[in-house]
Amino acid sequence: MRAAAALLFACLLCGCSMVRFAYDNADAYLRWRAGNYLDVHGEQADELDASIQAFLDWHRAQALPQYARLADEAAQRLGDGLSPQDLVWGYDSLVMQARESLRTAAERIAPLLERLDDEQIAHLEQRLADDNRRFAKQFLRGPERKRRERRAERIVERLEDWVGRLSQAQRARVRRYSESVPLLPEMRDRDNRRLQAGLLELVRAREAEERLAQFVLDWERGRDPAYAQAVAASRRELFTMLLELDRTLSPEQRERASAHLRRYAAEFRLLAARP
Repeated sequence: MRAAAALLFACLLCGCSMVRFAYDNADAYLRWRAGNYLDVHGEQADELDASIQAFLDWHRAQALPQYARLADEAAQRLGDGLSPQDLVWGYDSLVMQARESLRTAAERIAPLLERLDDEQIAHLEQRLADDNRRFAKQFLRGPERKRRERRAERIVERLEDWVGRLSQAQRARVRRYSESVPLLPEMRDRDNRRLQAGLLELVRAREAEERLAQFVLDWERGRDPAYAQAVAASRRELFTMLLELDRTLSPEQRERASAHLRRYAAEFRLLAARP
């Protein structure tokens, strides 16, 4: 169910019109995604549909106005030039919104998970294993040098979606970041499997209604300390890179990014106001 928030934020990289398209089709997308993990039919399928709709109703009324407010404030901060405090504010704000969406989604879906039978739980376990294989194929293949190059290319593409074409110096700064920061997919893969095991354990114990909401809020609890330290260090290096890039932005690049954020704020308000 966390795919709803992820879908919206991913669409920020595709243009404003995609936000509305994605949100208008979020119910179908979530039903398709949930149906891949949950082998439900009849009354259970109807219950899943009702849970998804209840989550989207909450998201439209409660989350979208917050997204609009955050986008407006981010546009203002970016227009003034970023500070370390701005990046911490942005990260903390996104994490807070993600946690709230995860908690609400967990509360909506928990009653259905509570009643999955053994065959349905085995189906869920198999789909999670499929996810792990896809992750390995995408992020764990190839020599380290190639993986670092692919990471740098992804970062450049995302930045250019926001600010337009990067200069050679700006691209070089991204490459230095990718070359210096450790690769984390192996640790992330182990952490994903830890979370999957925790989810399956509480579903098998028929404790989803009691424990799922807190489980998703505490996703970092029990994380390998080495991974937690590596994530924090990588975030610090990312912030350092972004601050250095911010100081090199042309007026056109800065205005382009700020304008994107203002348009997203307007889209979020429009979507929140629709019946």
